[in-house]
Amino acid sequence: MAKVDLEALSIEELASLRDNATEKLAEMVAARQAELEAELEKLSQYGKPAKKSQPAPAVAKARKSDERKADEPKEPVAKAA
Repeated sequence: MAKVDLEALSIEELASLRDNATEKLAEMVAARQAELEAELEKLSQYGKPAKKSQPAPAVAKARKSDERKADEPKEPVAKAA
């Protein structure tokens, strides 16, 4: 790939370059997503049906081992000598 001297480009040329890069990236992301969805479809025949990914919840749930009631005392900390 040829190197581009960004310092020598005008504002309009930089904006055009940005728009072209954004468009190309969007195409590449869409193509990769289609590939992954096709792979999930193939893999779903071997187990549970593939689920569409859902956004992660805003707050992660704590593990049961990490949960403590407020009135339970914490483990004592050894004092230094």
